[in-house]
Order: sequence, then C-alpha cells, then structure tokens
Amino acid sequence: MEKAVFFDIDGTLIDSGHGMPYMSQRTKQAIRDLQAAGHYTFIASGRPYAFLDKEILEFGFDGYILMNGATVILGDKVIYKKALPDDFVQDTCNLCEENQVEYILQGTHHVYLKNKFSGLDEFYTSFHIAKDHFIYDFDRTRTSAYKMEFLAQNEKGKALYHSLLNADMTGIQDPAHNMNFELYARAETKATGIRHTLDYLSIPIENSFAFGDGENDREMMCAVGCSFAMGNAQPSLKKFANYTVDSVRNDGVAEGISRYILNQAHIK
Repeated sequence: MEKAVFFDIDGTLIDSGHGMPYMSQRTKQAIRDLQAAGHYTFIASGRPYAFLDKEILEFGFDGYILMNGATVILGDKVIYKKALPDDFVQDTCNLCEENQVEYILQGTHHVYLKNKFSGLDEFYTSFHIAKDHFIYDFDRTRTSAYKMEFLAQNEKGKALYHSLLNADMTGIQDPAHNMNFELYARAETKATGIRHTLDYLSIPIENSFAFGDGENDREMMCAVGCSFAMGNAQPSLKKFANYTVDSVRNDGVAEGISRYILNQAHIK
C-alpha cells in the first residue's frame, strides 16, 4: 500500500540557522529509498514556492504543501488552492501604503514585491532566498495572494499588523526584532493541506507520516497516522508526537524512515 510522508524543512531536513543549509547525504538517500519503494514524499512548509531553496526544488519531492496549507502542489499540478479574500488583500495593501508598512503578496509559484520596498527585498537577500520567482512589476488589484508578509519599522505599523488578526486571520512575527510579520488564514493549515493530499491520492490516514520540530507542526501531526518529533524539537512537541527520533544534525529523518516507515514492524 502506498504511503505519504510529509517533512517540515527548517529544523527537520536542514538547520540553516546553525550552519547546516543542506540536507545530509544520509537523509537524501533515505527519502530516495521511500520513493523507490513506491511512496510519496512531500514538503510541508509555511513558505511559499518562491522561497524554497534550490536544493529542495531540485531534489525531486513528489509535492509541496505550502503557505501553511493554502496551496498543495503534486508534481506540476496545483491540486488545491485557497486565496485570501480579494477585498481583504486590497484593503490591507491600502492600509500598509498609508502607514509606511512594506508588504509582499505570495502566490502559488511567484511572490509580488514592489520595487520601492527595499527593506523586505534586503531582508530576503540576507536569508539567501533566490529571486527567480520574484515579480516586481505587477498590478496588485489583479494579483491573488495566499499569504502576506510585512515589514513594519515603526510602532504604528506594528499596531496595524496586530489589528489585522481576527477570527479569520492569524500570523506570526519574527522574534529577533519584531519588525517582520506573516499573515494567513486560520482555516488553512498544514493539517488541511495533508487532508487534501491524502484525499486526492486516496491514501488512508494510517498510511501517512510526518516529521517536524516546532509548535507549528502540531496540527500537521494530528492529521497523520504516525508522527515524529526531531531530537532538537521543542519539548512540548516531543510529548505530543508518536516517536522522537535523533536531531536534524544526526540524521533523525533517516532514522525514522528506516526504522519506522520502511520497516513497520516497529510501529506500535
């Protein structure tokens, strides 16, 4: 029976914040072993397609759950997408313009950033994000957004961002300097993206697996048959997951694949 395995990126496949920007050879081989056995492998990330590292894009994953579930891509086909309401996006853009807040609109395969928003452009450059899928000349009134990000460099701008959070919209802020913010729909999560994927592929939940390291992976782990917390994961996630594997630096993903997925005799 075919299986589907979902991987978070940062802290799970790579550890770019601590000098490990690429997947290890052992992890790569373990994922290829899954595919050779006829199973599906997916990236599950809050990132848009345009922010994915070249290595991830070229590795050969079967698909991507992106922007916290707002889009699901299988091969070259978008099998699910749910854009933010157009009127909400346009109203938010207008408020940002009025309050000197920079913003970027994230689409299924491209992101849209005005040339004048150099702060955000430099921010992404600092994280070595390639600009191959950035579009700087666009009509925002005709551009669908599935997620938005902001740079607010004054207190008024930060207050504006927090005013956008409501029963339908949620987000996170960069704890390093509290100037960068993300905004997305509460209804779309990694968990809903996984459910859309499993339904599309007719794979039962008990044949699905997920690897993660952060609190934002908890919903994803609720949506699969078996979940794995990395050794470097937050303690609360380790208590929640079915299993804890070794850290990202010690090839925990490869351990989980070989011990628990390709050899299910160990699964409880």
